[in-house]
Amino acid sequence: MFEAEVDHPNRPQIVGIGVSRARSADLAVEEAVAQLDMVGICFVLVFVPHDLDHDAVARALERQLPATPAFGCTTAGQITPEGYEDDAILLIAFPREHFRCSSALIAPLNPVSTEQTAHQARVLSERFRGTANWKRFALTFADGLSKQEDILVAALDVGLGDVPVFGGSAGHGLAFDETFVLHGGAFHENAALLVIVETDLAFTGLGFDHFMPTTQQLVVTEARSDDRVVQEINGAPAAPEYARLVGCDVAELSPSIFAENPVLVRSADAWHVRAIQQVTVGQGLAFLSAIENGLVLTLGRGKEILKTLEAELTMAGPIGAPPDFILGFDCVLRRLEIEEKHLVRGASDILRRHNVLGFNTYGEQHCGVHVNQTFVGIAFFPPERARAL
Repeated sequence: MFEAEVDHPNRPQIVGIGVSRARSADLAVEEAVAQLDMVGICFVLVFVPHDLDHDAVARALERQLPATPAFGCTTAGQITPEGYEDDAILLIAFPREHFRCSSALIAPLNPVSTEQTAHQARVLSERFRGTANWKRFALTFADGLSKQEDILVAALDVGLGDVPVFGGSAGHGLAFDETFVLHGGAFHENAALLVIVETDLAFTGLGFDHFMPTTQQLVVTEARSDDRVVQEINGAPAAPEYARLVGCDVAELSPSIFAENPVLVRSADAWHVRAIQQVTVGQGLAFLSAIENGLVLTLGRGKEILKTLEAELTMAGPIGAPPDFILGFDCVLRRLEIEEKHLVRGASDILRRHNVLGFNTYGEQHCGVHVNQTFVGIAFFPPERARAL
């Protein structure tokens, strides 16, 4: 998606940014690190494109950043200072002046122990001594094929109490074959990482999609919950019934069709997307979130995705300034819809103007819930003293 790098007079001032589109892992890491001022850096987030050797990236990071903790994952796309990209490694350096962190690896992730995960998160938080007048949030990146994110985020919510958790499921382009998270100098499969972060900056969480419910309901009448596979909807084979309801042939079902015709589930007063991943053998539907027998789903109808994106990213902090940057976890199915509608340039312009940095996910974690087809993020605002200068 990258065309030509342009000047950005309003680039983030708080964090350092390194980007490389080199096709060699060694060169990509070297180029990205060279763009960072590593003096006083607390930690670095690393988002890796699908076609770079992740293990080679880990070794290169160890050589280039031997004393700096690096956290991150493989992705289904990156959000760089240019907007959406597919082949760019992105490094975001968080300075000690404004950030402190403590981390843990949760492995194996499948099967995940709710009690053990909550305990691990609680112990990590209690041992991470707080700083007066600083606030906390937590980041989590999980194996996007583990099918355990729903349990994981619920356990973290219990363990961390009032510390808000934001995150994204690791991806691998559109292959849906393997995903990895980065912790302790290596990439791990069947794992998740938890990073508790303290900051003296004002911040606010984001979580939004662009769908409204229709009156068309789908009842899950047969499902394999452990595999997130629905075999029957409304008493009929799932894939043909879904195709009938959205007005296409089964052979036409694809990630683009799923992206534009999501199914929603209601929780209290909110609607969440339960995204479909693919058609399975036997004409079932594999989902990217928890699914169970008897669940009532509702077909969603999209609003204008760019207008929603612009409106939701437009905000001001406690001193009236817009965010210095937004750390964003954006579902790959949202990006597919944007690509299908030829809106990539417009979306990238919006992301660039609002200083969004992050990656495209296989799922998002927000407010104790694992969701799909959603933008989740954290907006960080300039320190008050910067406003006074």
